[in-house]
Amino acid sequence: MTSPDRASPYRASPYRERVGGPGALIVVDHASAHVPPDVDLGIDPALVQRHIGWDIGAEAVADLLADRLGCRALFGTVSRLVIDLHREEDHPALIPVASDGHAIPGNAALDAAARAARIADYHRPYHARLAAMIDEARPDLIVAVHSFTPRLETAPDGARPWQVGILYNQDERAARVAIDALRAMGIVTGDNEPYSGRLLNATMNRHAEARGIPYLAIEVRQDLIDDAAGARTWAERLLPVIRQCRAIK
Repeated sequence: MTSPDRASPYRASPYRERVGGPGALIVVDHASAHVPPDVDLGIDPALVQRHIGWDIGAEAVADLLADRLGCRALFGTVSRLVIDLHREEDHPALIPVASDGHAIPGNAALDAAARAARIADYHRPYHARLAAMIDEARPDLIVAVHSFTPRLETAPDGARPWQVGILYNQDERAARVAIDALRAMGIVTGDNEPYSGRLLNATMNRHAEARGIPYLAIEVRQDLIDDAAGARTWAERLLPVIRQCRAIK
């Protein structure tokens, strides 16, 4: 694991890296709920453990997939309330001032210099490492693993019934294969749900679509993977789908 250039006793590395063979590359932008000691969000720490702070279960599923595939993986290691690694640097929600109805006053209080430092400490090193991993060994498929809450607090009557969602922007190659395969397995699968990859696809736009690399952006419903048994079940379900997608040219 390589740390950011700017050393600090409080500054965590923005990523954890798994070594592995060539082939697929797994990416988990929101793998962690960690808030570094020098970051004050101004909220109850318990909120960070909820879906607004990280993608619950995504890291466990991705670790199991990387084990079975013998491939490399990169995991974001700071909460998305500190900085959202799945946003462009100029996106208004890069350092969120609110999430699903909860104000984040510590972020709202940041001045321009503090925002720039947070980008330099976390966002840029994470994406630089991901770009370097692709340069070192071009993958045949990039797999982005996320999870989503069954119900937003700001929309309590809006149940999200999908068990898994497949997201994509312009490059639909792997998405079309995966959606058909998952539905054939009897899995309730969202096509660009619970939100559209045409609107939010920052990491895959930058590192997959821009390079012409096929990718599979997976969203698993959090209540299905919030324990070890659920993570194992879904890793096993996703494994053959990923293998099918890796055959795409």
